[in-house]
Amino acid sequence: MASEFDSERRLPAAASPRWGRLIAFAYLLILLALVTDLVTGPSFTFSPLLAAVPVLAAAETRRPWVPLAAGAVALAGVWLLAALNDEVGTVVHATSAAAVAAVAVASAASVALVADRERRLAELRSVAEAAQEALLRPVPSRIGRLRTAVRYAPAAAEARIGGDLYAVAESPYGVRVLLGDVRGKGLGAVETAADVLGVFREAAVLESDLAEVAGRLDAVVARRPGEEEFVTAVLLSVPAAGPAAVVNCGHPPPMLCTGGRVTGVDPAAWSPPLALLGLTGGRYPVQALPLEPGQTLLLYTDGISEARDATGRFYPLAERLAGMPPEAGPDALLEQLLADVRRYTVDGLTDDAAVLALTRTG
Repeated sequence: MASEFDSERRLPAAASPRWGRLIAFAYLLILLALVTDLVTGPSFTFSPLLAAVPVLAAAETRRPWVPLAAGAVALAGVWLLAALNDEVGTVVHATSAAAVAAVAVASAASVALVADRERRLAELRSVAEAAQEALLRPVPSRIGRLRTAVRYAPAAAEARIGGDLYAVAESPYGVRVLLGDVRGKGLGAVETAADVLGVFREAAVLESDLAEVAGRLDAVVARRPGEEEFVTAVLLSVPAAGPAAVVNCGHPPPMLCTGGRVTGVDPAAWSPPLALLGLTGGRYPVQALPLEPGQTLLLYTDGISEARDATGRFYPLAERLAGMPPEAGPDALLEQLLADVRRYTVDGLTDDAAVLALTRTG
């Protein structure tokens, strides 16, 4: 599967480059204070400042022995300054040494606790990612008369697992496609996604009417325990010949790419997300969509359309997509799109994003 689940699952870095510069500046200040200490003579000392050394060392590591080693070096500095500043009272030097030792031990304990918590969090996230990866089965690069590609881009490492989902199935009625987004995060969202995908894989093959497929998905989400849980989704059926059929369940509209022109496939009438059909009654409307050979249809979740730049502006998907030639194929198109979104957002995605592109070949 062409996805981005292979991102590294190591522990988070102890300090970002931004904070690393501040830490380096703090070390420089301590060094300048010590040089001043040596210049001012034997009646003055800055040795208490050395207690900050193990704290700074702890901020850059997840290994408890590092602040202890830094404390040992700081203690040596206290001993050296005590020998050079013999006019300073012994109590001052002894207090400095005790402070360095206490701070070094406390910093080591803090590092150990933080590292343990991060390790447990990484394990929990890994389990959720593995469950989600097992649900999102590989999508073939060719199915029927379609070329397809999919990408799942997790958000920042500290974000919780989301419920973006997708599936492609070949049926007697054409190629059936589902892309959706579960409201919420965490394992609960993954469980909902599992229910939706399981029903879709069965209904996509058995039901000739795409509206009936959507109705069965609505029913399975509505039966789940808990309040205010729903799924936005787009369902697509592409027969061997003739127009495609689209059912939009409260999801961002797909984008149809024809050369350098991009148009949104807006639904003729608004339809509720899955689990909320009972509030409006009736059934989901099916919309015909002419999909000619060479045209590319892009399905996406709001992790793409609601990505923001530094000023808070949403990512202009249609505008940016128009500058990406779909002739290169669905796979190359998605690579360009995700790279462009990341450049636009500066700090990366803040929500998981799933994108699926398909091109009709004949």
